[in-house]
Amino acid sequence: MGFLDDAKAKLTEAVDKHGDKIADGIDKAAEMVDDKTGGKHADKLATGAEKAKDALDKLDGRNDDIPDGGKR
Repeated sequence: MGFLDDAKAKLTEAVDKHGDKIADGIDKAAEMVDDKTGGKHADKLATGAEKAKDALDKLDGRNDDIPDGGKR
């Protein structure tokens, strides 16, 4: 198994175990950037956060690790 395959396997395992915490972290990061920019890019940050969570959730081929909805 190559380096990238090993990294993907470890990331998939982490998302399986801690998907809710990862989603919270992504949301908090987006909120912090939104606060720092004065809300100028809120729509783009919300879209980016959702896409990041979706991409992480689909690593294992299932859409079941990160809860839908969220804070945004």
